[in-house]
Amino acid sequence: MDFEKLTIKAQEAVQRAQQLALEQQHQAIECSHLLKGIFEVDEHVLPYILKKLTLNAAHIQAALDQMVQQYPKVSGETESYLSREAGNALNKAQSALKEFGDSYVALEHLLLGVFRTSNEVSRMLKDAGMNEKELVEAIKELRKGSRVHSKSAEESYHALDKYAVHLNERAE
Repeated sequence: MDFEKLTIKAQEAVQRAQQLALEQQHQAIECSHLLKGIFEVDEHVLPYILKKLTLNAAHIQAALDQMVQQYPKVSGETESYLSREAGNALNKAQSALKEFGDSYVALEHLLLGVFRTSNEVSRMLKDAGMNEKELVEAIKELRKGSRVHSKSAEESYHALDKYAVHLNERAE
């Protein structure tokens, strides 16, 4: 996968996944590291999607933490590498570009890629109640018809919520 085809936030998520693996002394970067990386680098995209799907973010994070703790540790200086499943997830994320008419892989593509693989993280998300149809709908609602044609596309999602006070919501 071409790293330049990822948005800035997606690059940060992959880099954070690599850091998590190194901090935990894991040689392979797994899908759980990727999803934890997404959680840690952005406080808008994944929480919005999980809330839209009525999924408990804290429960999912706890399950991810448990998965990460179970991976084997290696000692000494080692190079980390993408596991087969994590590589598969990135490939599926890149394949989702055509589906959405995008130019760059964003955080939501990474989430979709992880979800579409057959691994323990995908099973955990499905067990929590996530399904592909609702996930795609939540992504479309998050974007409100916009496409990812820049490396900073995630910054435009719900910009009003980030930088202004929504008076109608305050009135309720």
